This record gives sequence, structure tokens and C-alpha cells, in this order.
Amino acid sequence: MSDIAQGLAEVGQGALAAHAVEPRTGEVDTGHTHEAVCLNCGTALVGSHCHSCGQAAHVHRTLGAFFHDLLHGVFHFEGKIWRTLPLLVRRPGVLTREYIDGRRAIYVSPIALFLFCVFLMFAVFHATEGENIPANIDLNNLDAAVTAQKAEIARLKQVLATREAQGGETDTLDQQIDDAEEKLDTLRDLQASGVRSTQDAKGNIDIPIVAQALKSFRENPALAAYKLQTYAYKYSWALIPISVPFLWLLFPFSRRFHLYDHTVFVTYSLCFMTLLAVAEMLIDAVGLGGVAGLLFFVPPFHMYAQLKGTYDLSRRGALWRTVLLVSFALMALLLFFSGLMATTGGE
Repeated sequence: MSDIAQGLAEVGQGALAAHAVEPRTGEVDTGHTHEAVCLNCGTALVGSHCHSCGQAAHVHRTLGAFFHDLLHGVFHFEGKIWRTLPLLVRRPGVLTREYIDGRRAIYVSPIALFLFCVFLMFAVFHATEGENIPANIDLNNLDAAVTAQKAEIARLKQVLATREAQGGETDTLDQQIDDAEEKLDTLRDLQASGVRSTQDAKGNIDIPIVAQALKSFRENPALAAYKLQTYAYKYSWALIPISVPFLWLLFPFSRRFHLYDHTVFVTYSLCFMTLLAVAEMLIDAVGLGGVAGLLFFVPPFHMYAQLKGTYDLSRRGALWRTVLLVSFALMALLLFFSGLMATTGGE
């Protein structure tokens, strides 16, 4: 299980443990306080919240309340997320327009939802991903790599036998043998799949950052894939500023729609695409790869619905903008991954 998945499990276990040790109502301590003045700013309280600073009148000093605040603060649980997600899926234009127009109290904010979706996507990715390709494998000489790996395993086992005969410590060698055998299994899987390096591919790209990214893929595709897996989560927020100018091009010099509107649109759209990727990974993980492939055709329809609802467009206006937006989205992804490769090139 990945570190992220373990973290999720530990949070859940902590919440359950909190409920187990929590004193129930009527027992020693309910954890509730009943103040006459706000503990934050000292204002006299009238109602359930301070009218000056907004803090709740009752401060819950319990372990269960602590985990509740954690889940609420990080994931915006309770009712908001269940009102936001259905609209995001079925009526994205309505959700985007409502938030832009200021009706926000019942919805999760775009950036909070985006962070949650990205966290969820990479947690699922690490839980369902297959074997990673070791970065030092020459994909064009897999047969030689398999032979060399078998020889390495034989050498390690010989060293292990000698050390056992001498009564020495063997835990480190056991681990090395396990790792070597795992790498051998990966090499055999690569042989069976017929994967090869693309380092001999031709073609020149005039855009420096894209050309550098393609060069990295050609020279070491395994290392490039590893970097994308490792750093895409950290830099995912960059997709927002990369995408907003492309969306602005659909409404150039518009006095009705502003960059803020486009930013909300882009962020909610990225949330949906991220959740769609999560659905694809989960469906593929249970052996329904064909069904997961069909989800590839969903983004254009979602973009159309969001464009039409957010900007109050006619069908024709939403349609031609959707065609352009799909192209722009692919360009934004290319720039994102190219920038990622360039940024992490020296790491």
C-alpha cells in the first residue's frame, strides 16, 4: 500500500479510535463549553456564532471533534461536497455560474475541491499502478538485461550461502535478492509486452521547452515516466494558470466575462477531469479496461455543457468553442508536462 493510502487509512483509524475513547453524553465530560463571551475576541455572544469574528460560540474540546475538524477543513465534508459533486457532473455550467455570481455558501470552493481531487487521484494511482520501469534499464537490450539480472541473482545467492555457512548476518542479502528477483520479473514482463525505447524517433520541434521534454523521453523514457509520476502531483496547480489564457482566447476582449470567471471555470473543469481519471483507474483496476476507454469521450461533452451554462451561449456558440477548447486543453497538457520535465531535469 502506498504512503498516501496508508495516510488515509491512519486518519480513518484515528477517527474510529476517537469515537471509541470519546466520553458519551452524560458521562464524565461532553467536551462542550458554554461561554457568554467569544473566546477569540471577547465580544458578548448572541446566537450560535460571534457576530464580530464569526467563531462558533461553543468550542468542542474532544478528540472526536478534532478529527471532525480535520476532515471538514481538509476535505470540506458534511453537506457541501455532496451538493457540489452532483452539479459538477451533471450541470457544471450551473455550478460555475452560481459560484461566480456569489452563491457560494453551499458549495465547495473550486480550489479546495481541486486540491481534494488531485490528492484523491494520486492516492488511487499509487494504489492501482502496475510495476514501474526501473530507470537504469536499456529497453533496446532487454534480452541482455535479463541474462545479466539472472547472473546477479545467482551471485547474490552464492554470497548468501557463504555467509550462512559462516554464521553471518543475512537480512540485507535477503532483501537484495528479493529486489533483484522483483526486477527480473519486471524485465520479463517488459519482454512479453514488446516495449522498446523511443530514443531513435525522429522529428524536430521548434518550441524549446517541448523539444527538451521530447529529448528527455527519447534518451530515457523510464526515467521521464518516473518524473511525471513523482512531480505531477506537486505541480498540478500550474495547470490552472496555464489553461486560463487559452480559455480567454474564446472570449477575447469581452467586457462581460473576466479572468476571474475563466479561472473558476478552469478549476472546476480540472476537478471533473481529475475525478474522471480516478474513475478510469478504478474501472481499469477491476478488469474493465474497455469500459474505462469509453470515458475518454466524456470530456468534450462536459466542456460543452459547462461552456453553455457558464457563459449563457447558444448551441452553435458553445459547439465551436468546445472544439477549440479541446484543442487548447491538449496544448495546455503538453505545456504542463514539458514544463515539468524541464523543471525537474536536473533532479
